[in-house]
Amino acid sequence: MRDLHARMLGAVLGGEGLEGVAELAAVEAGGPVAITLPARGLSASSPPGLALNGGEPALEVPILSGEERIGSVVVLASGNGAGPEVDREEVARAAALATLTEIAVVDARDEVEHDLRASLLEDLRAGTVDGAEAVRRAARLGCELAGGAVALAAEIRSRKPRGAAALIESEWPGSLAELIEARVYAVLPAREGDEAPQRTVERARRLLARMRGHGPAAVSSFYADPAELHQAIREAELVLEVVRRDDRLAEQIEAGAGDGVYRLLFRALISDPDEVRSFYEDTVAAVVEYDRQYRSELLATLETYLACDCNMNATAREIYAHRHTVAYRLDRVRELSGLDPSSSTDRERLGLGIKAFRILAPTLPR
Repeated sequence: MRDLHARMLGAVLGGEGLEGVAELAAVEAGGPVAITLPARGLSASSPPGLALNGGEPALEVPILSGEERIGSVVVLASGNGAGPEVDREEVARAAALATLTEIAVVDARDEVEHDLRASLLEDLRAGTVDGAEAVRRAARLGCELAGGAVALAAEIRSRKPRGAAALIESEWPGSLAELIEARVYAVLPAREGDEAPQRTVERARRLLARMRGHGPAAVSSFYADPAELHQAIREAELVLEVVRRDDRLAEQIEAGAGDGVYRLLFRALISDPDEVRSFYEDTVAAVVEYDRQYRSELLATLETYLACDCNMNATAREIYAHRHTVAYRLDRVRELSGLDPSSSTDRERLGLGIKAFRILAPTLPR
């Protein structure tokens, strides 16, 4: 029996898994054997595909982890039974012990892979890994980054935080996803094809819709160069900081409305945050401060006015105010910002200023 246990351990350590253990047990017991681990959704049998209700069990030995029963080894009666000297119960106990070893091996392997994924994602966030090394380390984890990728960041508010990472990996084979400090970070590699950037972003947006059940989530634009993946993750973080506070903007970005402008601003915020802040200061900062101080609605009125193609009457209807109220508020915007909403050139600057404010809002004093 000691030799059987050694052979079963050899099967486990050799990568044959539960199938190898079940096969050795079946040969030794002289009859079909099934190993089941319901809590983990795992099972194996020899012969393969064995139905437990298809024969009369000769015996069943529980698989115990501490005092908890996590599964069982079942030996079925067979006309091809082994000789009388074979103790089937001992065979089943040896299989149960080998199964616990397989569980430990799998858990240890999963823990190592978790640490490797988390380490790579942390290094990408910190920008301490170059493109070639990122590609090499990711490839060892089954993630091919040579064709570029999109980054994802999500704030997990559900009771099953690891389920969010599992969802990403199941929906996006070859991705890297890990829970780090109550957030899930992921790198979503592109698939081969001439339209990889566009298709990758579209798929990422569909994944975002699936992530809603766990909390707010955001993705970066497409980054073709693996050396820039730290910027992709930073962009996803910046977008997340915005969308978690602004439901309307979250819907706009997810739907792709004004997405090109917002993406340019997010990228600019990564490379030159002072420039974006300066642009905000030169456009709508005084209007935002006036609204904050006097609880007015100048910025909201301006935003609605621009959305209504600068139609005064349509704006009045949208905000449930008189036309003269709209005109007065737009005059105050002009006085405070130095930009005229009736001028096409100034309107463009004001529109960009509003977008800059939206992405800077999480970092501005309240």
